Amino acid sequence: MARDDQPRLILDPIDRLSEIIFGLLMVLSFTGTMSAAVGGGEKVNAVLIAAFGCNLAWGIVDGVMHVLTTAVERVKRQGFIETLQREPLPRARDVFYDNLPDDVRSVASQAEMDALLLRVRALPAAARQRVVTGGDLKAAFAIFALVAISTLPPSIPFLFIDQIDVAMRVSNAIALVMLFVIGARLGQYMGRSPWPMAFAMTAIGGVLVAVTIALGG
Repeated sequence: MARDDQPRLILDPIDRLSEIIFGLLMVLSFTGTMSAAVGGGEKVNAVLIAAFGCNLAWGIVDGVMHVLTTAVERVKRQGFIETLQREPLPRARDVFYDNLPDDVRSVASQAEMDALLLRVRALPAAARQRVVTGGDLKAAFAIFALVAISTLPPSIPFLFIDQIDVAMRVSNAIALVMLFVIGARLGQYMGRSPWPMAFAMTAIGGVLVAVTIALGG
């Protein structure tokens, strides 16, 4: 059992990897159309700034949404416990059973579920929690940073390679390799072979690159 004094991760592994994937897919949608944008008169630096700015904006939006959804879930969870403790037993039992996962209901007996409900009702009334905590804000900043930082590796080729087409292909290759590695990590986190998820994430990125090329990127 985890001790209360042990430090908690700001974001769990799947959240961290998912935010990096999101940032990579966003930047792919920009770098994949780099040649068309430059051919239309835009400068490389302007397109890179636009891509980075878009990821910054989405990082902010994603962080804010994380705080909002976490706050909603926290209030809902606290309200659920208060309902179980406040309502008459028959009503509390109905609410409790309706909110149990199907897997739990399929393996737990009526007596076991009733015993758990009674233990919840016997808990002392908890003090009101803050709707938004410092941990929520740290997580929001971490999300913003991950989305923003994931923009940088695929952008580097455009700073050192003058030929746009070559730089774009190198950038796409970097993004696809990153997606492959992240997909493998996701597969490991799921407790399965890393390769199916690695190839799946690479395929998603490859499809996005192919679509942008077909549309003139």
